[in-house]
Amino acid sequence: MQPKHLAAVVLLMVMGVSLAQAKETRATIVYDDVATEISSADQQPGQLWITTGDLTRSMQFEVKPQGVCRKELCFPIPKTRKQAFLHESSGKQWFNLLAFADLVHQPVAHDEALATWYFGQRSDQRQMLTSLEAPNFTLPDMEGKLHSLADFRGKKVFLVTWASW
Repeated sequence: MQPKHLAAVVLLMVMGVSLAQAKETRATIVYDDVATEISSADQQPGQLWITTGDLTRSMQFEVKPQGVCRKELCFPIPKTRKQAFLHESSGKQWFNLLAFADLVHQPVAHDEALATWYFGQRSDQRQMLTSLEAPNFTLPDMEGKLHSLADFRGKKVFLVTWASW
């Protein structure tokens, strides 16, 4: 086989693998604790593409010239990485939710079996520590005597916690 033909065969094989990895399927997106069914999602390794219409319907964000916006809140899309966030295909504009989650430091959990994507709070939504001082609480010891953390202020305290779940 001539090198030119071999290169063409290899190129076709690579394109076939890429197309096989890109699968347009149904998905469920959970955002702000609201589940939305998406009838046409393009799930690729490390990417979740949905139409910009589904972006607005599921997350109340829309793509504007200034970035990805929800009411007055806008996140600019880096100009050098615009293709990682947006592309057009089949007459539709597609948006990569995982690239956006990464941009806004938002944790994402994915259940592949259920085709469900859960988006946690963005970094701007999370409460930050106002101090390193633990809040006071009162708990009983093994004999039922109550102890408050405030009783030990100024002393070194070692807390051991455990949960059964």
